[in-house]
Amino acid sequence: MKRITFIIGAIAIFFSSCEIDDPTIGDIVAPSNLILNVDVEQDNSGNVTVTPVADNAINYHVYFVEDGDPVVVIPGETADYRYTQSGQYQQIIQVIAYGRGGVSSSETVVIDLNVTLTIDPAILTMIAGDGSKSWVWDASNAGHFGVGDPIENFPNFFSAGPNELNPCLYDDVLIFSYDDDANYTFELQDQDATYINWAEVKRFFPDAAPQEFVDECLDIEDQIELMTNFVIIENPETGALDFDVENSTMSYWSGSMEYVITELTANKLTVRGLQEPFDPSGGLLAWYHTFVPEGGGDNPPPTACDSGATGATGSGNNDVLVWADEFDIDGEPCSGNWSYNTGTGNNGWGNGETQFYTDRAENIVVENGELKITAKREDFNGSEFTSSRIVSQDKFEFTFGKVEMRAKLPSGGGTWPALWMLGADFETNPWPAAGEIDIMEHVGNSQDEIFATLHYPGASGGDAMSSSTIIPGASDDYHVYSVDWTVDEIRFAVDGTAFYVFPNSGNLPFDKDFFLIFNVAMGGSFGGPIDPAFTESSLFVDYVRIYQ
Repeated sequence: MKRITFIIGAIAIFFSSCEIDDPTIGDIVAPSNLILNVDVEQDNSGNVTVTPVADNAINYHVYFVEDGDPVVVIPGETADYRYTQSGQYQQIIQVIAYGRGGVSSSETVVIDLNVTLTIDPAILTMIAGDGSKSWVWDASNAGHFGVGDPIENFPNFFSAGPNELNPCLYDDVLIFSYDDDANYTFELQDQDATYINWAEVKRFFPDAAPQEFVDECLDIEDQIELMTNFVIIENPETGALDFDVENSTMSYWSGSMEYVITELTANKLTVRGLQEPFDPSGGLLAWYHTFVPEGGGDNPPPTACDSGATGATGSGNNDVLVWADEFDIDGEPCSGNWSYNTGTGNNGWGNGETQFYTDRAENIVVENGELKITAKREDFNGSEFTSSRIVSQDKFEFTFGKVEMRAKLPSGGGTWPALWMLGADFETNPWPAAGEIDIMEHVGNSQDEIFATLHYPGASGGDAMSSSTIIPGASDDYHVYSVDWTVDEIRFAVDGTAFYVFPNSGNLPFDKDFFLIFNVAMGGSFGGPIDPAFTESSLFVDYVRIYQ
């Protein structure tokens, strides 16, 4: 490590008042004797640490990049930064020391950098091939573009259907390249126009009058970089892959130039970026973009199929089949019935779970006439396990009915498979107010014990209404798990034998639309400790049928 100490002799002092003695804030004394201890790592990583010291300073604003946001520290703290441009160059750092009443002293220093950033070879090959690789939007698949609440890890506000957005978005090409000197280049080919979030339009065109919630295709080539650098750095705190494209954007301009890679394979790239809307201002939003290699790859569109709705009208006795998925077409789950929740969710989907949900065939596939969801031990985007979770949200939602699922369950300490239902109004009526009906839950740490549970206000989490039954060989044989849900009661059964009957009433949230969820979680508050010897196990579903 190279240490440089700068002792500043001339200090610029700016007083905001002629008063020297303020009875409220005390004496106004400008910081003096400003000393900057600058440590430049000599491992070519670009890491720089600044420790400012001055008399009468309350805090310091350290500007590592011109026009960038400062790193704010108090006396005794250090300011850290990593420069991500490879090469030998000089960089100006400005430090402002603030005292009482807003008076300040400032100085700039120049440091010499010799940066050679390296990206893990496996990651680099996936994103940039043997030297260059072009990506395009995964437009034929639902969910390639979405937005959600930053506290969630999936687009719970909006998820685009196939080819749903403006064509000017889909003609963009993103090219990632590298050379032997560790120069990592990003090129955005946007065909003279960029698709811009409506709340970002005034950032580029102050006199514009964008229509609320109407995004626009505009030429901003002279205001962003179409040829720039990219860098991928593993976050030491979260293990996630931080992904920056300097002064550019991943096709859609949301205001974010810094992303987190949520999924990366040779044939799929999904990123998540945060937006703080420019005008009008508003709360943070999380944007999700999914790309595939130009010219295709191993990421075909999901299996084409219509909704599982039969078109029949229920009798009211829960004996008429109104919807079903027989899982009889190999490939991805039917897009007319299911969509994916991906990522780790907030606090492990609210339960401290450890898995990362993906839509990869390794974790979810329809084959041999059944749905197969596999939980695996593998390092993936900062998680130790992967699995999958699909929902019928916005595809099929219903009030009252009989749900039957024929399935064989995974095994192993820590596994937590479930077939369950969530109130369709959960986004505006947060859990547990929306209600939850758990038709079947099983945990590998209590092999062969099947749980049925109801969550609602006053009876949720560890206080939920629940019962269980023992089904020998639950992971070896297929069984039919069902719930018969009416206005008067909710009856849970295995192979036609009821083991829990709950009286329903109008005071409970079980008289409105719900949707289905299939998933296999790992660990968490209910799944419990994960067996160190666990490698993988699968949930097999022969069919799911709904009668009304």
